Amino acid sequence: MKKAFTMLELVFVIVVIGILAAAIIPSTRTNPLQEAAVQVLSHIRYTQHLAMMDDKYDASDANWYKKRWQIVFSNGVETNNNEAYTIFSDTAGTSTGKVDLSEVAINPSNVSGYMSGGYAGAVIQLDISNPGFQGMKKLNLGQSYGVNTVVFSPTCRVGTSRRIAFDHMGRPIKGDLSGNAEAYENDNLIQSDCNITMTHSNGDNIIIKVEEETGYSCILNAAGICI
Repeated sequence: MKKAFTMLELVFVIVVIGILAAAIIPSTRTNPLQEAAVQVLSHIRYTQHLAMMDDKYDASDANWYKKRWQIVFSNGVETNNNEAYTIFSDTAGTSTGKVDLSEVAINPSNVSGYMSGGYAGAVIQLDISNPGFQGMKKLNLGQSYGVNTVVFSPTCRVGTSRRIAFDHMGRPIKGDLSGNAEAYENDNLIQSDCNITMTHSNGDNIIIKVEEETGYSCILNAAGICI
């Protein structure tokens, strides 16, 4: 005679599975702010890598230093009024500091796309609200991750400019380079740690640190230690 589970045993198994699921599922949920920080961190490092691999020094060009690779954050109509960022090298024309389509880094995973989540004042290809947008929606932090604000500490902010460039040795440089008269004008090399604070719409925040001199970047935990 074959044995079968009783109704009580089946109910008990279902209850146990439910308890285990309730305990495990919350720990597998994604944290959008953490995901955003990991992405930005990787792209800061990528910008530094581009700068070190693509040294812009040119003895015949007085403005060579303005063309360094940089990551710039913006918020405007073309970003759907969300926080977004773009990786570019200011090579077009007289290096105005503004992003031109030809200057934007190519998306490594899709060579027909650009590494921009939208840029305020840019052409339609970098306007995320336009059907012709050719950037990466993931780089639009507000739309993709719910990030409300991105704030640079005074150590790496010049006026309202939120951008970091890197020189050929990977050293971080603050501010818009387009108005500089020389490569390292006004000590624009970052002299102390730069903290980039990202705040989510739910009020949570996270900090990315870019160290002076080396440009080493990391995410800080609650104790202010790199993780």
